[in-house]
Amino acid sequence: MTTRLLYGISELTTNDPTVGDGSAMGRLTDAALILDEEAVVWVGPAEEAPAADSARDLGGRAVIPGFVDSHTHLVFAGERSDEFEARLAGRPYDGGGIGRTVAATRAASPEELLVAAAGRQRLLARGGVTTLEVKSGYELTVEGEVRSLEVAALLTEEVTFLGAHVVPAEFAQDRDAYVALVAGEMLTACAPRARWADVFCDTGAFSVDEARTILTAARQHGLGLRLHGNQLGPGSGVALAVELQAASVDHCTHLSDDDVAALAGSATVATLLPGAEFFSGGPPPSARRLLDAGATVALATDCNPGTSYLTSMTTALWLAVREMQMTPDEALWAATAGGARALCRSDVGVLGVGARADLVILDAPRAAHLAYRFGDVIEEVMTAHGPPGASRVPA
Repeated sequence: MTTRLLYGISELTTNDPTVGDGSAMGRLTDAALILDEEAVVWVGPAEEAPAADSARDLGGRAVIPGFVDSHTHLVFAGERSDEFEARLAGRPYDGGGIGRTVAATRAASPEELLVAAAGRQRLLARGGVTTLEVKSGYELTVEGEVRSLEVAALLTEEVTFLGAHVVPAEFAQDRDAYVALVAGEMLTACAPRARWADVFCDTGAFSVDEARTILTAARQHGLGLRLHGNQLGPGSGVALAVELQAASVDHCTHLSDDDVAALAGSATVATLLPGAEFFSGGPPPSARRLLDAGATVALATDCNPGTSYLTSMTTALWLAVREMQMTPDEALWAATAGGARALCRSDVGVLGVGARADLVILDAPRAAHLAYRFGDVIEEVMTAHGPPGASRVPA
């Protein structure tokens, strides 16, 4: 394999505590790194860099790991900008608008869904996202969820089955039958096409008992577990995620002291989605409580058509610093290594030796500019799997 030396890096964030300053950020100044076609093969001070097949001077720019967006809903049709306008006028979000997206998505062709989802992926990639998770959840039929997962699999290997997003209108009078469908026939058809299963466990969605039934069945099918929890109000979603040893519980907007303690004492990642509260006008999650308690925190965009049409991880990071009292370094770690933890990945979100060669070059001398400057500071995105926005979409 050919190797490339990148030097002239004013500040390199590796998220590897064995590198550089010994902090969680694994930070070096006046740094260099060497990549082959797939991975990082050397990291250290520029003056100690060994020879490589080619070399490039970055001219005093900062380098960070590629962002890991561990919570997106990219496969959908239609739009709900009118709901956003209504919310600005004072109407609270109650989850009911998902039904509109279900109707539009069911009416779209597979080709239309793929083109739209790939476009959103490209926007995220240009903004530095090099690994992302994509959920189903906007068709809510066996055949529809299968095709949504097939579309998602053209964009990423981190595919999540979310048949338990809401109870569709045709099952409004028999939700037990829909839970049985999701935990039975739908999971059987969808599990071979997914790595993860998720449930929206909250007011107006699925109860704790319903979520437990579905997630237990998903585990029996070999899927990893995720959960939407405690977004719309206090509840037992976080407790259930910890009980089931889910990889991540997402939103975490309304947390009790017991919830915080449970997360801090577990391996379950608290994935915070600042775009959702910004769009819906609700209170932001308390990142400070979680971090001070020792919980692992991730940041994600939650890109979806109703409550967080966000295709910029840098905006999510800025919101986390501004609205959730995270430091710039805490937010950066959460958007990279934290997202990787939420996906149970050790090869992304970091730039240590052996990590995937996914990185972002900033038009700035320090990573703090991601929060310091409210705007685009990304100069270039480099990935091991091709140019930014590359996917498995057929030509």
